[in-house]
Amino acid sequence: MALPRAQARGWVKAAKLARRRRPAENTGGPQSPAPGSQRAALYVHWPYCEKRCSYCNFNKYIPRGVDEAALRRCLVTEAQTLLRLSGVRRVESVFFGGGTPSLASPQTVAAVLEAVAQAAHLPADSEVTLEANPTSASGSRLAAFGAAGVNRLSIGLQSLDDTELQLLGRTHSASDALQTLAEAQRLFPGRVSVDLMLGLPAQRVGPWLRRLQDLLRCCDDHVSLYQLSLERGTALFTQVQQGALPAPDPELAAEMYQEGRAVLREAGFRQYEVSNFARNGALSTHNWTYWQCGQYLGVGPGAHGRFIPQGAGGHTREARIQTLEPDNWMKEVMLFGHGTRRRIPLSELELLEEVLAMGLRTDVGITHQHWQQFEPQLTLWDLFGASKEVKGLQEQGLLLLDHRCVVGQWLGVPGNPAYTSTDQREVRKIDKEGPLVPEPWHWQRVRTETSKRGQSQPGLLLFQGSSVFLGGAGCAGLSVAVPSVSAPRGLAAENPLFRAQRIATRGEPHVL
Repeated sequence: MALPRAQARGWVKAAKLARRRRPAENTGGPQSPAPGSQRAALYVHWPYCEKRCSYCNFNKYIPRGVDEAALRRCLVTEAQTLLRLSGVRRVESVFFGGGTPSLASPQTVAAVLEAVAQAAHLPADSEVTLEANPTSASGSRLAAFGAAGVNRLSIGLQSLDDTELQLLGRTHSASDALQTLAEAQRLFPGRVSVDLMLGLPAQRVGPWLRRLQDLLRCCDDHVSLYQLSLERGTALFTQVQQGALPAPDPELAAEMYQEGRAVLREAGFRQYEVSNFARNGALSTHNWTYWQCGQYLGVGPGAHGRFIPQGAGGHTREARIQTLEPDNWMKEVMLFGHGTRRRIPLSELELLEEVLAMGLRTDVGITHQHWQQFEPQLTLWDLFGASKEVKGLQEQGLLLLDHRCVVGQWLGVPGNPAYTSTDQREVRKIDKEGPLVPEPWHWQRVRTETSKRGQSQPGLLLFQGSSVFLGGAGCAGLSVAVPSVSAPRGLAAENPLFRAQRIATRGEPHVL
């Protein structure tokens, strides 16, 4: 059963109308911005690449005589302007994406970080990530980026098969990728992420899994799995459309994703988001801001941002999109201090939809406390408790909605090694109420909360088929389990209630 966006909007609207019938409180005027609204992440877009990959439709350009000094000045100016307009006083993380930002000079990265630190507080331990491609990331160059302030790398390996790399239009070989990965780990130990693609034309499950296992023998503590999305206007889309290549098989892609998740889990990785896996606590704090619906500023051609323009007297969060084409963007920055092309005020309803959509991507889902930061009067129980659609999903065994801290009753079974514990009484106690999800890290977090299971806690929503939870108060940690659907990249933000049955996955733009 698919849950369309309109359905979720209807639930939110109905609950709000009911709330308005209750006595209004605190109506003396607009509330002061929450402390969190003075914090933000910062995304910086470098728009240039050596070449356009066959699958890519991001906002990127092939450089022809780029004046990097002028581009650098514009990046610095726009960062300063948006920090002033937003009223942001603390920048939690910085992410240099693209394009291929490892083509930029370390001097450009250092200049942006210095400007940010002068305009706001940039803690010394803030996460500063740079996306890098193997052919533009020699050891000496990576070391220079480290000296400029970068402390985390995201490397676009995509594949360890040379034939697949050629199909994707990548400029590196598998050998190049492994060499860059080794240099990156030496320079940024525990702070290196790698991207791996699945669902390519004619790709097979077995060989792909073997390459994933090979990668795990030499990679660091963060892996992102992305399913290929055929985007109109790309070379790969045209080849498939014309019959030169077979269309990717969604069933095989789903199998790769499920098997890949199992391999990563066995290697000690926590799947903390639909496409992202980490061990030893190496989560991307920058991307976590997106999934928690925090503020972020987008700097550079085509960058996106979401923030309250407090510095300009605003009280409503806006979605902002910068001018796409680099030359035009630079002209606007030189004229106006920023290249914002569109400003879209987000209604309260639209913001709550985003809270649902983004939070449901993560293993912790949306806790009652997190929801109240955005909607202090309308609880999750108000939203879903009386819904016939939700009850229908419950009857189908696809969803659980309860006042208590409940855990899903599906893949976990007594006797599974994941349940091995010195406290067998707790295992039996939980089994009576519903078996736990069989993941050791999840088991440990839930086991610490078993004493609270008898307490009445508001607002837990669990989508079993979509592997997401909404937790109630007192649930310190609820987490994702193995879903029964394929969802490597298809759970995009346009659907606030992710579908509970297998869906045809489609890609999403760079996380902005």
